[in-house]
Amino acid sequence: MDFTIIVERDILALFLQGLLTTLKLLGISLAFGLLISIPLAVLRVSRHPLLAWPVWAYTYILRGTPMLLQLYLIYYGLSQFAAIRESFAWPWLSDATFCTALAFILNTSAYTTELIAGALRNIPHGEIEAARSYGMSKRQMYRHVLLPAALRRSLPAYSNEVLMMLHGTSLASTVTLLDLTAAADRVYATYYMPFEPFVTAGLLYLALTLVLLRLFWLAERRWLAYLQPRGA
Repeated sequence: MDFTIIVERDILALFLQGLLTTLKLLGISLAFGLLISIPLAVLRVSRHPLLAWPVWAYTYILRGTPMLLQLYLIYYGLSQFAAIRESFAWPWLSDATFCTALAFILNTSAYTTELIAGALRNIPHGEIEAARSYGMSKRQMYRHVLLPAALRRSLPAYSNEVLMMLHGTSLASTVTLLDLTAAADRVYATYYMPFEPFVTAGLLYLALTLVLLRLFWLAERRWLAYLQPRGA
């Protein structure tokens, strides 16, 4: 093994570009996915079938099919329809970055919706009764009590979803984007050295994973402290 090639200026710049692409895709997908999943989770736990069932179908389809397949359908599949190519949306749907981000957003929003919906269902009834005793409307309860409590309780499970999305960003390399995996593959194709570039990419993914785990540990320590058993 010879890792000296990795520290060359051009190779480091290539990995830095791939790292920035990976972080950009991860940040966009998580931010928009979370924004979409919050109202969807509220609809998911609704007692009205016309509100809950469409969301169930949405999450079932997206969680039941591989994210790579979803990415291919958006990036390659939509271009087969003339109506799409002639529409106002074509400048975006013909862009690899937009299509990749869209696929990631839809996928993570489906999983996050179910996480938040599950947390909403498991909120202790006493908290709901306490909110009602203050005369809160249903909208006020969701805003001030139910959603904050559900988001806090879903932190441990959501950390797993974030890590899965981090690793899932490697699929961007299949649609011409230069992420960490694509950067390693390009070094391999140029220098015929498979071990060093892919180990480097793996170490960068591992470093990002450790940073994210630390951030979630701090978040859980701050926002879930009230759920921890009190000492004698």
